[in-house]
Amino acid sequence: MKYPIFLASIFLTLNGLNSLIPFTGLNSQDDIIKIGLLIQDKESVAAVRGAELAIHHANLQGGFSGKKFSLVVRSMEGPWGTGSKQAVDLIFNEKVWALTGCHDGRNAHLVEQAATKSIVPYISAWSSDPTLSQAFVPWFFNCVPTDRQQAVSIIKSIYDVFKLRKITVISGKDYDSNMASATFLKAVKAAGKPEPVIHYTGESSKDAEILAGKISDSDSECLVLFCNPEISTAIVRKIDQKNHRIPVYSFLTAADENKLSPAALGLFDNIVNMASGEWDLNKNMEFRKEYFNLYNSLPGMIASYSYDATGLLIEAIRRSGKNDRELIEKTVKEITYHGVTGDISFDDKGNRKGDFSIMVLKDGVPYKPE
Repeated sequence: MKYPIFLASIFLTLNGLNSLIPFTGLNSQDDIIKIGLLIQDKESVAAVRGAELAIHHANLQGGFSGKKFSLVVRSMEGPWGTGSKQAVDLIFNEKVWALTGCHDGRNAHLVEQAATKSIVPYISAWSSDPTLSQAFVPWFFNCVPTDRQQAVSIIKSIYDVFKLRKITVISGKDYDSNMASATFLKAVKAAGKPEPVIHYTGESSKDAEILAGKISDSDSECLVLFCNPEISTAIVRKIDQKNHRIPVYSFLTAADENKLSPAALGLFDNIVNMASGEWDLNKNMEFRKEYFNLYNSLPGMIASYSYDATGLLIEAIRRSGKNDRELIEKTVKEITYHGVTGDISFDDKGNRKGDFSIMVLKDGVPYKPE
């Protein structure tokens, strides 16, 4: 079997989610550099796989100063507040050098607070909640463009490039969807653009399909989705069935490969536009090839951002030269990391820098429109 130790650690992570078996040849905890990963729930397989692959690559390159890297995973599912407890456990019991996380915005706030109080660098690899950076916490970084950054690019594409005016927005009622749609509407108003018509949908796919059918029969020129993955696919499927060829935009978290089957995710192909910016095509192809060889599935958004967030932390640890959380945090601020999702660097609030141009979804990841 290829990478037997690597795959064994993944198996235990996904089934126990408590700890990983250290790589063979390690004699004590002092020989391990732990990076903590917080995931939304036990279905978040892609986040674990992406992060583990980054750990595997780092250890193939010799680890750091005679030490091997190891990933320690915690699931945040359960009663409200579980995420904070899991973050504290990683920090004080596992003594991780740094944290990364693939989860929703509400949990991201909990992790941010725990990381700040305990002085641990934390890179969010999924939540695009723009309020995370408004606390001006030096320990927080986000390698995903925020809702506001995505909104600016989408507005420019819709109103300035394509000169569209009759815009319809559909928003879910969950925290992340509400945050994204509210941020978008606020940005539209600030830019002085014609306000879109907005509809809110519940968690029922049937209700979403009925709403999509009504929009297809209207004179709307463009559709912008701020819904969870399941609702988003239901809407796109209905729009496609009605053969209503209007531009469709969505925020990044709709393309969650943990929530959607490859067939469902394929409904977005060459239809849904997202403000991701251009990814590194060569690095992305290499990553996808190795990921597929290991898991017999293609990585999507979550696996890619998790891979990059973990790789960035590894690079910062190597450059800092020692287990000094303040020095690691300072190094994260200063470096530019070349990842599969493009170049990653941060502004003084911890937001990812960049021009997040509009890309089209294909096979679960963004490509430059032809």
